Amino acid sequence: MLKTNAKFAIGQVVRHRVHPFRGVIFDVDPEFSNTEEWYDSIPAESRPAKDQPFYHLLAENETSYYVAYVSEQNLVTDETGEPVEHPEVDMMFGNLSDGRYEVGGQLH
Repeated sequence: MLKTNAKFAIGQVVRHRVHPFRGVIFDVDPEFSNTEEWYDSIPAESRPAKDQPFYHLLAENETSYYVAYVSEQNLVTDETGEPVEHPEVDMMFGNLSDGRYEVGGQLH
């Protein structure tokens, strides 16, 4: 089994380094685990390396809610302290405290 040293944790609120969206992490892949079609759809000059953690986010931008799949190199900690308004957040997580949601009744 591959051991990951993921920089971010499930329940943590993050934002994209370049694109205007933020979200809460609900799953982590130790390395790229999506389709080649998805990977190839990213412009070559900004395509991330596959050998890093990739994060599944309940994401939001100014106009919509969606699920995003983002490489670690493209995420930064969200410092706003604001809750993520994605409609599935309340089904998956508990309270928000210091930029992290409770997971299964405890902070991770």
